[in-house]
Amino acid sequence: MTTTPMTTPPATSGLDQRERRAYWAVVDSWTIVRRDLTHLVKQPSLIAWQLGFPIVSVLLFVYVFGSAMDVGGGTDYKSYAMPGMFAMTMAFGFMNTAMAVVVDKERGVTDRFRSMPMASSAVVTGRGVSDVLHAALDLAVLAGIALVIGWRSDGGFAATLAAFGLLLLLRFALIWIGVYLGLVAKSQESAGNLFAVAFPFGMVSSVFTPPHLMPDWLGAIAMWNPVSSTANAIRELFGNPVPTGGSWIEQNAALMAVAWPVLITVIFLPLAVGKFRNLSR
Repeated sequence: MTTTPMTTPPATSGLDQRERRAYWAVVDSWTIVRRDLTHLVKQPSLIAWQLGFPIVSVLLFVYVFGSAMDVGGGTDYKSYAMPGMFAMTMAFGFMNTAMAVVVDKERGVTDRFRSMPMASSAVVTGRGVSDVLHAALDLAVLAGIALVIGWRSDGGFAATLAAFGLLLLLRFALIWIGVYLGLVAKSQESAGNLFAVAFPFGMVSSVFTPPHLMPDWLGAIAMWNPVSSTANAIRELFGNPVPTGGSWIEQNAALMAVAWPVLITVIFLPLAVGKFRNLSR
């Protein structure tokens, strides 16, 4: 009886063990990205579901309450609110990530991935990349709606791109919270209950009103909310009004719009990968 020796795939023939491992981690991650994007194409209702709340909020706060909202300095409320809506949409997106991870886990998809000869980080990183692409599509749709209702960016082209980059950076960081919570949650029902955490995270911020107009204790929480830093930073980049107080966190919104996502990623990305590796142990 003869056996055929295992051969190294041509794509990795010139690589050492560490480089070969990195190569397959990227390839496996891209496979997960393609799988997730295929599901998105076949279920476009997911986009409508995720954008439903922000769109209703735009109609409610801009058209129903907008005439009664005063953020100070004679600021046009539409110009103040729309960047906040962008930030809120990116913030709430992590709950969709958590729910998708729970669904895969309950259906046994995650266990099948873990049984395959693939990089252990691929499922987590692949989910992260696909969710960023999904978020970019959500952001494009919401920006189109904002343009239709009369919102405009008064910043330059580069500043506008930088603003959207900060929004995607926030979404990228929060993805890892969503993945971790999805792996920790026992069922879809328990994952759905996490909305009670996501709602104040997005709402107690500078999305709809400046924190310095809130009661002191609530305003302090809103000021140090990562969503507020991103919202204020992109308002500056869009050339939209930014009525703020004199606190350090508000005066350094651009710095914190980068620092918060980096800190969140450093904490939760390793937690998410570690939790995936230790499932059912």
